[in-house]
Amino acid sequence: MNSRIYLDNNATTTPDPRVVDSILAELSLGPSNPSSHHFYGQQAKQRLQQARLTISSFLNVTPQEIVFTSGGTESMNLLIQGMFNGKFTGHVISSTIEHSCVHHTLSNLQQRGVELTLLSPGLLGTVSVDDIRSTLRENTRLIVLSAANNETGVKLDMEAVSELAKSAKIPLILDGVSLLGKELFSIPSGVTGIGFSAHKFHGPKGIGFIYLRSGTKIYPLFFGGDQEYGVRPGTENLPGIIGMAKAIELLRSELPSATHHMALLRNRLENNLANQTNSVIINGLGKRIANTSNLCFPGIQGEDLLIALDLQGIAVSHGSACTSGALEPSRVLINMGIPYHLARTAIRFSLSRFTTEEEINACISTVSTLVAKLRGSSNK
Repeated sequence: MNSRIYLDNNATTTPDPRVVDSILAELSLGPSNPSSHHFYGQQAKQRLQQARLTISSFLNVTPQEIVFTSGGTESMNLLIQGMFNGKFTGHVISSTIEHSCVHHTLSNLQQRGVELTLLSPGLLGTVSVDDIRSTLRENTRLIVLSAANNETGVKLDMEAVSELAKSAKIPLILDGVSLLGKELFSIPSGVTGIGFSAHKFHGPKGIGFIYLRSGTKIYPLFFGGDQEYGVRPGTENLPGIIGMAKAIELLRSELPSATHHMALLRNRLENNLANQTNSVIINGLGKRIANTSNLCFPGIQGEDLLIALDLQGIAVSHGSACTSGALEPSRVLINMGIPYHLARTAIRFSLSRFTTEEEINACISTVSTLVAKLRGSSNK
């Protein structure tokens, strides 16, 4: 192939050129510490406030409910650990398919004394409201789930879970990293906090934010100045924040047409691969975000197909980027109940609004050829 095709957008996205321009423009403005009281600092503070307003307006929340972080991992750690303030008691409900930043944070809390219930989503790919309800206890302090799974794209019924959490008066924390930028959504009233990361929606790396419902008491992970309402101390990464705000501003014009575009191409990919390779299994039976396709190709090894595709100039994934390099099959797929031998054949294709029909057609052709070749080799 003459050019490379990038279909690993759930790992990271390429920054929109308009986002890059906004960051460069910010960097050209000179010293910019929003905490300084002189002219430069006050100008920086105004730009910080405008960026916060841009983000809060898009999500239809108040500016005071937006707290800037370094990305998805810090966002989820802040939302989860910040609810405990070092007092590791009580019960938390989550699932067995959460991203590593949630999975390992909850495991650490469990080691410190927190009781943890991890629900299995089954082949649907997301937990049910009834399952959550059945595990509620008098000492349940928190429900933590993904708004959309980063490996399968299966979405949580946010409205239903939110209503349950609200009626039970239990904080609901959501990992929204894989949702923002894929489709329009509103934050249900029963959601306490959601974490996001800019580089997943064509923004810069190293910057993210949380939505924290007004009136919620949360404790910082570390200590310093009074930035970000005292929740997240440290001088704000203003160029990153400006770039992230620009990426979100662009979603006003890009969505929902980008959602329709990605869904059409994703469906084209799946339908053609199913026809041309004879045996393809879609992982996750629930409703999915538009850009994600996690497929098993029985009779081959996913690692072999990933490497072969990379040699042909096509970038895909065998699972989460945070666990790439591991030869073991995806923890998410195994915990969904997908047999080990099938989970080892899985490949994740994740599209973006920049993905073209020509790229998908080329991917279909290349994958079909390679799967046939790999299956032939395994039968010898």
